[in-house]
Amino acid sequence: MKKYILVTPCKNEATNLPTLIKSIVGQSIKPLLWIIVDDGSTDNTPFIIKKASEEINWIKVIRLSPGKRDLGLHYAKIVQLGFKEGISICEQSNYEIDFFGISDADLILEDSFFENLIKEFDKDPFLGIASGSTKHIIENRIYHAEGNINEPSGGHMLIRKRCFEQCGGFPLVSYTPDSVLKVKARLRDWKTKRIINNVAIEIRDVNSVEGYWNGFFNKGRSYYYLNYNPLQVLAKTIMYLFRNPFYIGIAYFMGYFTSFIKRSEKIPDIEIRTYYWNKWTEKSKEYL
Repeated sequence: MKKYILVTPCKNEATNLPTLIKSIVGQSIKPLLWIIVDDGSTDNTPFIIKKASEEINWIKVIRLSPGKRDLGLHYAKIVQLGFKEGISICEQSNYEIDFFGISDADLILEDSFFENLIKEFDKDPFLGIASGSTKHIIENRIYHAEGNINEPSGGHMLIRKRCFEQCGGFPLVSYTPDSVLKVKARLRDWKTKRIINNVAIEIRDVNSVEGYWNGFFNKGRSYYYLNYNPLQVLAKTIMYLFRNPFYIGIAYFMGYFTSFIKRSEKIPDIEIRTYYWNKWTEKSKEYL
């Protein structure tokens, strides 16, 4: 049986964690280790995960000091910390693992979710990263998110160990570290895949953490940071303007444009900067 370690970063997730814990404990292939990193929660989160770790010996908890919610560099540090702890425990106990996994704290997963992902890896030795597809809850209604079949979701994915190691581990960057990891994998000839019929449900309304405006503003900032070509950003802005709510396109453009005016820092990894700058050429060919 293939083995994996799972990392879940969380902050003030007392409402959602019991459902996630039930989902992970009920998996047909359970993780060898599940590292839950509590980013200084001020609600009932610490009690919930402490109780779970006392009842189930493969659940381990890392507790950080309270601080402001940060989905940028701090998020990457939290996930990296979880992986380091998992790797350390495996080395001390002589555990062999096949995959590294990430799970957001607000998910409902089918009992066979990770087993289904592992089966996909078994079918294709060149598959480096795989996830399920995502259903979002928006105003008490469930929507199946559209997504490229070659773009795994960062919130519920498995990474083949050899791919993870060749990419240098989980990247420590200030925006979208999972996107950077996927690019590095593809540049090293690994395949990445989203399994459409293997569904994870996000039980938190996608509008509830930061709001649409802040969410798309930060997305624009992240596109500048990753060195997206302005022409592609403009095309994406126009596309967003025809979606509901229409102002997400304005927020997205403002995020990118504000960073452009300030000449904000870009990702120092030249390999990644070149990839995203040239992505516009590939997209143009697809449109044509």
